[in-house]
Amino acid sequence: MKKFALLLSVLFLALASCGVKTTQSLLSDGNYDGAIDRAVEGLRTKKDSKGKQDYVYLLEEAFAKAKERDLRDLDLMMKDGNPANTERIYNTYLQLNNRQEKIRPLLPLPLLKQGKNATFAFDNYSDQIVSSKNALSKYLYEKATILLKSNTKLDFRQAYDDLFYLESINPGYKNTKKMMDDAQFKGTDFVDVYATNETNMVIPKMLQDDLLDFKTYGLNDKWTVYHSSRQKNITYDYSLVINFRQINISPEQIKEKEFIKERQVKDGVKTLLDSRGRPVKDSLGKEIKVDNYRLLRANIYEFRQFKSCQVTAKVDYVDVRTNALLQSFPVTSEFVFENIYSTYKGDRTACEDNYMSYFNKRAVPFPNNDQMVYDTGEDLKARIKDIIVRNKFRG
Repeated sequence: MKKFALLLSVLFLALASCGVKTTQSLLSDGNYDGAIDRAVEGLRTKKDSKGKQDYVYLLEEAFAKAKERDLRDLDLMMKDGNPANTERIYNTYLQLNNRQEKIRPLLPLPLLKQGKNATFAFDNYSDQIVSSKNALSKYLYEKATILLKSNTKLDFRQAYDDLFYLESINPGYKNTKKMMDDAQFKGTDFVDVYATNETNMVIPKMLQDDLLDFKTYGLNDKWTVYHSSRQKNITYDYSLVINFRQINISPEQIKEKEFIKERQVKDGVKTLLDSRGRPVKDSLGKEIKVDNYRLLRANIYEFRQFKSCQVTAKVDYVDVRTNALLQSFPVTSEFVFENIYSTYKGDRTACEDNYMSYFNKRAVPFPNNDQMVYDTGEDLKARIKDIIVRNKFRG
């Protein structure tokens, strides 16, 4: 037990030493807040112990240097007077305050050799935080107002992001929410989705409705909205056109196949016979018994109903404003109807277990052509969705 306790002590000291060295390294590299975080973590337990003194000294030094650097940066930004610095000024004051609040729960922190507590020059930054937040709010609001007068969607989207940030730091500021809605609408790419039929067949209405129901695709995102029917008061930016090019449906086929299945199964025991047909005996004169096998045999008559449908289409991306074809993607989908059933003469157990289900099946009506085309739609829809996910509209 003594050896175990000694081992734990050595391990603890090694870990503590490693933590101190990491903190020193962060401090030397100018990563003052990283050093503060590491020291605070090290002081969460037994902060008054002698083994934690290095952390106290490092925390005191890192805090002083971090505060000095932040105040120096603030002085420079204030003198520069660039409105673009308002966010950085606000965040710097938040950083100064948050750093103090991180350390405050640990106080006091004694310096055992000096017989005094470590010094942390805390200040009240509440006035500066409020004033810098108001300045930042005014800057973001005015910037968004200008961006909303632009004619480019990227500017509208930037306005939305700025207003979203403004709402997060200063909820209810003026008419921010209304402006966000305006920026969202103006920055959105609206896509008109429709289908065309270049085949010599009628496309089932159910299939067209299903393919054009983009709500089920789950593709609408922050800046792209798909409509399968045009809506009033919306200027569409793009069209997504599903062009049906060709539909091939095979004839209804029934293929017949006849084959024999044989299998030997154990059926009791029998006396082992030699080449002359006489019983073979063991050393004690008893007849030797061996497994007796019986041959099972069945004539199988297999019927395979088959019909297939292949739909070839292409997905076109069109710029509505210029009527230019931006991209075109070919897509092919196939659906196969197949029904296999069997009858037999003989012993059906000659077949494998996984084949038995075919004996319980019978012929079924073939699906009509419309149903075949519609059943192809699920795979076609998945392929179209994959095309759109990998090839987003870029406003």
